[in-house]
Amino acid sequence: MRHRISGRRLGRDTSQRKALRKSLIADLIAHEKIVTTEAKARMLRPAAEKMITVAKRGVVRGKIDPANEVHARRIAAARMASTRIITDEEGDLYEVDTVRKLFDEIAPRFADRPGGYTRIVKLGRRNGDNAKMAVLMLVEEN
Repeated sequence: MRHRISGRRLGRDTSQRKALRKSLIADLIAHEKIVTTEAKARMLRPAAEKMITVAKRGVVRGKIDPANEVHARRIAAARMASTRIITDEEGDLYEVDTVRKLFDEIAPRFADRPGGYTRIVKLGRRNGDNAKMAVLMLVEEN
């Protein structure tokens, strides 16, 4: 029985879960929307929102003391993959620095929002293994 045990194991050991979380957070920051299983989306949502909060606080406190922003960037770099390769509309590949995008684009976008930066939309079931699928996306600026 799993009484008083929090968190999802996702059929992985600790190091695999950490790697999966880092990778999915970086993908969410780079693409701003990912399609994954519902269990992974539910596991990822609190971690991604905490990353955005760390970035927001780093930007605000960095205006007073730049060392605070450097500290927040180092925390973010430790908790997610640093780069991602993205394909644009023409099919060209380019590299995205996820930490830079988080601090320069995403954190200012949510500066006035007190939380709830992500949304989970259920899609249905996947054909191959009948897994529940969902889209995890960043909400749009109001």
